[in-house]
Amino acid sequence: MSKIQSVVRGVGGYLPERVITNDELSKTVDTSDEWIVQRTGIRERHVAAEGEMTSDLALHASRIALDNAGLTPADIDLIVVGTTTPDRTFPATAALLQHKLGITHGVAFDVQAVCSGFVFAVATADGYLKGKMAKRALVVGAETASRLLDWNDRTTCVLFGDGAGAMILEAREVPDDAPENGVLVSSLRTDGSHWDKLYVDGGVSATGTIGHLRMEGKEVFKHAVGMISDVIEDVLEKTGKTTADLDWFVPHQANKRIIDGAGKKLGIPEEKTIVTVDRHANTSAASVPLALWVASEDGRIKSGDLVMIEAMGGGFTWGAALIRW
Repeated sequence: MSKIQSVVRGVGGYLPERVITNDELSKTVDTSDEWIVQRTGIRERHVAAEGEMTSDLALHASRIALDNAGLTPADIDLIVVGTTTPDRTFPATAALLQHKLGITHGVAFDVQAVCSGFVFAVATADGYLKGKMAKRALVVGAETASRLLDWNDRTTCVLFGDGAGAMILEAREVPDDAPENGVLVSSLRTDGSHWDKLYVDGGVSATGTIGHLRMEGKEVFKHAVGMISDVIEDVLEKTGKTTADLDWFVPHQANKRIIDGAGKKLGIPEEKTIVTVDRHANTSAASVPLALWVASEDGRIKSGDLVMIEAMGGGFTWGAALIRW
């Protein structure tokens, strides 16, 4: 007997050239570098250039992931893009990315779970691969969150940035008793009763406008640690693992205080936690793959490591996945 494993072949990331520091923001809204760092851990964020779209960021990250995997676009037959800032209402940003990569086969579609988008996309691609509906998946989290911000609202404009991250997953058929590898288990949740705590006040059907991001920060913070812990504990229970077994914890990069709170509750030491929020702020669906890329590039995450990823976003949505690298 045999089984299918969704194995990680490579990761990539991209941040736009334009950098906005906390000091620069303090000149346009009532804030300061000290205030932002103390409450969020954020020091700077990247913003896409005029005419630079979400699919463009995704393209840069995807090419790096493909190079790191030793693959070409022709090797990909599934593209899943997690984004809440698509280039257009339709077609899907994944379809536009597919076209920019020169791929004319396979399937490409978007997943909309806001900041949880990449985790949801990983779980979706894993299901496709293990269901033998695809052989190699390009899984992307990409956002131009800056286009949703009210730059006069100091409670939100300091928190978000633009970027993209990508991962290549490959289906491998192995004997049933083969060592664990790739995506082991995912756990996903949604509770729409919290929709008005983190949302955009525009939309095609509601207003016919793009709108701006609105957030009740204290309410989001209040729920975040518990929801994150919920799905992580579920994944650990399903795999028979404990937090002590983890080599790396790669959380959604939204707020350093939330990251610290979740780590403390779960008993995950800081030295096992990947933190990149200081250098790119909350890039929504892009934050987890960006952190994976950084930690892979600098040699922290290595083959054989046990890696936990998690995220929480508007909806509320939240999810986690355990990956044997």
